[in-house]
Amino acid sequence: MAEHLFRHEAGKLISVLTGIFGTARLQLAEDVVQEALGRALQTWPYYGVPKNPAAWLTQTAKNLALDLIRREKLFHDKQASIITTIEQRLAQDDSEDAPRFEEEIKDGRLRLMFTCCHPQLPAEAQIALALKTLCGFSPAEIGRAFLTSEAAIAKRLTRARQRIQELALPFEIPTGSELAIRLEGVLQTLYLLFNEGYKASSGDQLIRADLCSEAIRLASLLAEHPLAGHPRTHALLALMLLNAARLKGRTDAGGNILRLEDQDRSTWDGNLIALGIHHLGLASTGEELTAYHLQAGIAACHCIAPNYESTDWSRILSLYDQLARIDASPVIALNRAVALANVEGPEAGIAAVAAIRDASTLESYYLFYAVLGEFEARRESFPAAIDHLQKAIELSDLETEKNLLTRRLQSYQQRHRESRAGAN
Repeated sequence: MAEHLFRHEAGKLISVLTGIFGTARLQLAEDVVQEALGRALQTWPYYGVPKNPAAWLTQTAKNLALDLIRREKLFHDKQASIITTIEQRLAQDDSEDAPRFEEEIKDGRLRLMFTCCHPQLPAEAQIALALKTLCGFSPAEIGRAFLTSEAAIAKRLTRARQRIQELALPFEIPTGSELAIRLEGVLQTLYLLFNEGYKASSGDQLIRADLCSEAIRLASLLAEHPLAGHPRTHALLALMLLNAARLKGRTDAGGNILRLEDQDRSTWDGNLIALGIHHLGLASTGEELTAYHLQAGIAACHCIAPNYESTDWSRILSLYDQLARIDASPVIALNRAVALANVEGPEAGIAAVAAIRDASTLESYYLFYAVLGEFEARRESFPAAIDHLQKAIELSDLETEKNLLTRRLQSYQQRHRESRAGAN
């Protein structure tokens, strides 16, 4: 409960303080908010959670900011005006009716999002900065999520803040052609954030629901804004919602990953599916067609199918054909091969895999061998299927993936023994 509140409020407070101090003082804003959260952890267990926790955090951050300003000579000449601004914009409001302030917060968080994802910042620094400032994640958490050390993340964050200060990056939502350039970076960052939550690249957990939730929350803010709510924004949000709807069905009670055909579809979230379809409809306005549109369309096909057998694989294959023209990556080609095999049979799937350009880049990707193993098993070529599954297990990093692949390997081995016994 407290962790969720802190993550939710941290981005709000940092965005408001950055709006006052400017992007050059981003570190100060982060420090003040961190100190406010720390004081909450120290006092709430003894005195109880305040009636309005968000207002308590806001008031504490305001007081800390005022103390810092009074001590810093840099702000001496402007002290009076800055203090007045803070008093006006961060005054505690115990009532629930503060629409103007809420709109300022939303706008400020979007401004901070575009600042974090500025094209003059390195790509790897953009997402780390967004996670830290907007989502309240620690360097250690970011490091674990993206398979690197806490020290490496801390260095990225420091360099990113220095770069923002050096370039004097404006705290704004850009307009015109600049918006289109910056928006793509923001969407890509949110896409990577969601994907890391949907299938973690490391650690004991396959799913990081907190990362998925943060990505959806930030994408929703974008979609609601008149400048950023483009069709592709709605398409990405639709993709996230449709995939998030299936999160509970992706693992069993023991946390083991389940294949799509083995999932209990009654666990899928119908409300999220409906909301995802709604945003997919909003994404269809105009003539823009992006990879997000097509991926959301594929996700929708899976979500609306009452069972695996009735999945519209022909439609999915058509969408993958279009997606391959936009994104010719080997991973997309591999996914297309799966769809093709479900339409035309495993031989067609194997041929499609053999035809993938730059297939050598998939040789360290465990799903490459898992897919081939499935194709071979479906045509009852079990020795080849077993070889592919053993390779997939070697390459897999997550224990839950290894468990799934091992179960499939054992199934292939059993079927192979049965086929040999039948032949005799």
